[in-house]
Amino acid sequence: MHPCRAWGPGSNEPLPAVKRHEPTGEEMTVARILVVDDDPDICALLEFKLGACGYDVVVEYDGEAALAALEQETMDLILLDWMMPRMGGLEVCLALRSDERFANLPVLMLTAKAQEADLQRGLAAGADDYILKPFSPREVAARVAAALSRANR
Repeated sequence: MHPCRAWGPGSNEPLPAVKRHEPTGEEMTVARILVVDDDPDICALLEFKLGACGYDVVVEYDGEAALAALEQETMDLILLDWMMPRMGGLEVCLALRSDERFANLPVLMLTAKAQEADLQRGLAAGADDYILKPFSPREVAARVAAALSRANR
């Protein structure tokens, strides 16, 4: 089976790598995804899965490093863990939404916090989607593709 098969019953089509326009408008490149999680195994799994889907994946292990990476490179979407050292995902999400440059950047929270109140807090902080751990890598890839598709409309 192709490593990027769409998630869902009976789905046999691979997820398309979402393209974005470069500022010049002339060249198309694959979407760049920032994965932020303090668990190296989760980062490696997501880097492999999303890379197999054709995305350019950048990995950081805490919120402060993620914000620093955003200052250096353009990202199209962030997969963001909630509970991390130095600066948690909720704080990162609030910082992004308060910065005009990143206010519309799709943010998908990736967390073990499964209570309804946590979901509400994550969405209120500006997350576009909320993915519970443990997760299916195919589900994450499908949600990433959907979020990028919505963002590129």
